[in-house]
Amino acid sequence: MRVSLAAALATPLLFVLAAMAADAPTPPASATQDPAKAEGRFKNIKAFKGYPADDVFPAMQFMSAALGVDCEYCHVDHEPDSDDKKEKGIARKMITMTLAINQNNFDGHVEVTCMSCHRGVTRPVAIPVIAETETETETEDGSAAPKAAELPAVSAVLDKYTQATGGADALAKITSRVQKGKLTGFGPAPLSVDVMAKAPDKRVTIVKTPKGENITAFDGQQGWSFNTGRPARDMSPAESEAARLDAAVLFPSDLERLFKEFKVASVDTIDGKAAVKVVATGEGRPSADLWFDVQSGLIVRLVRYADTPVGRNPTQIDYADFRAADGVKIPFRWTVARPSGRFTVQLDDSKQNAPVDEKSFEKPSPGPPS
Repeated sequence: MRVSLAAALATPLLFVLAAMAADAPTPPASATQDPAKAEGRFKNIKAFKGYPADDVFPAMQFMSAALGVDCEYCHVDHEPDSDDKKEKGIARKMITMTLAINQNNFDGHVEVTCMSCHRGVTRPVAIPVIAETETETETEDGSAAPKAAELPAVSAVLDKYTQATGGADALAKITSRVQKGKLTGFGPAPLSVDVMAKAPDKRVTIVKTPKGENITAFDGQQGWSFNTGRPARDMSPAESEAARLDAAVLFPSDLERLFKEFKVASVDTIDGKAAVKVVATGEGRPSADLWFDVQSGLIVRLVRYADTPVGRNPTQIDYADFRAADGVKIPFRWTVARPSGRFTVQLDDSKQNAPVDEKSFEKPSPGPPS
């Protein structure tokens, strides 16, 4: 699947790829059209008629990942509203079928998705796959994974995380961060990246490419993104929630502010080490899965989800290379992985409580028409 850097950095969805798959934007809506609805913003909408317009791109991205295809599998290149490809008609039938299954059998909850059958291929696999490896039951050091009765209390896991990062008092003194490093995963050469954050929940990431800057940001209330040569755009509600979590997850107290309930689910093996899996849930947002290293207590993995009408788009972030910086421990490396690809940020420098201009988080104003 072809994925551009600008698409992969959009938080949390690969929006450029999805935009190619969606039906073409319509001219300004008439009095009878609601631009908040899919059919009011895009041409030739049928299966998603009546759904929010913000759901179209994420749904297309989910289907792309579930079938392992790019946009041109169903859409005519540069004519996304065309019905010339039979695959597009089949896709509409499958969407209608899947929505009906969930409505009639699961009270409208999204339980059956494209992924349920396709598993990353265009034709669903009908025969079970024979296992190629033995089930992993031990960690790298030879210890067996704990049984359910041996799972730690969630309060102990979160308290250990707080202490591992420096303690509540030290964390409370950190109000901003300015970080510089390199991003790899797109092309042979690393790209320079700047990350600026300010409590609470403000964060901007600037990637410098040969064609200009790619920016993703959360201003505390709303997420936005910008690519040189294109106007800045607001993130969808699902993207904004993911951006808020990314801005807050490295502060243990913020986790308890964003989520209402935490439950220890299991102890898994990540990179040969035991890690406690905690499921976090809250009102109005999808659940998130977090893994904390059993020995160090530090967070090693976050998996968050963005809801679409046809399924959940997952994003996995692995944290590593923790170092002390002004009294607290933070990761100097993180890898962001989605069904269509991954990239890694390796920091060279991180300054705590460095001055950050509030304008850094403000979405650029539209320029004059070109």
